[in-house]
Amino acid sequence: MKIKICGLNPTRDVQLCIDLKINYLGFVFYEKSPRNVNLSDIKILSRYDKKNSAFVAVTVNPNDEFIKKNLIGNFDYIQLHGSESKERVQEIKNMGFKIIKAIKVKEEKDIHKHKEFDKADIILFDTPSMEKSLEFPKNLIIKLPKGEKYALAGSISERNLGYINKLGVNFFDLSSSLESQLGYKDHIKIKNFINKINELKN
Repeated sequence: MKIKICGLNPTRDVQLCIDLKINYLGFVFYEKSPRNVNLSDIKILSRYDKKNSAFVAVTVNPNDEFIKKNLIGNFDYIQLHGSESKERVQEIKNMGFKIIKAIKVKEEKDIHKHKEFDKADIILFDTPSMEKSLEFPKNLIIKLPKGEKYALAGSISERNLGYINKLGVNFFDLSSSLESQLGYKDHIKIKNFINKINELKN
């Protein structure tokens, strides 16, 4: 199983996530988000020994100037949540990043959009809510492609993790369900979730 936690704070949350061996650590660059990272905090990330964790810059239609000024050298992946074309995905990949392309799913036909982005390293199937904790429709989870390339986001928590895993999902992306206060990760919730993951593995 793979885990990505999104909306992390460069100072508060990173060491905990590395110590818990979380695969992907997501940092949001979207000004409307309560989890938006202050650009001056990016340099803090270089102080960490990432070990086997990867740093992900979560963006919406980032331009080349923003990527070159802030992301190159600081992040392993760029997560694209905007209206990027497959050509734009390739352009960003050519800058030296691995790509997570988010696909917003309202109905079954939306799932098939992932085929346009075969150059992306990871496809993230998400709800259309943009950070508001909207549950991913259960009837569509079973329609998702299987494999390590495909991740799911949308109201995943330790309570429903086992059920979603039984539907064939092995790559989970979490954010608001690991918060007790909007925009602030709850370290106890993170630890409890990872404990649940380890239970399922065993």
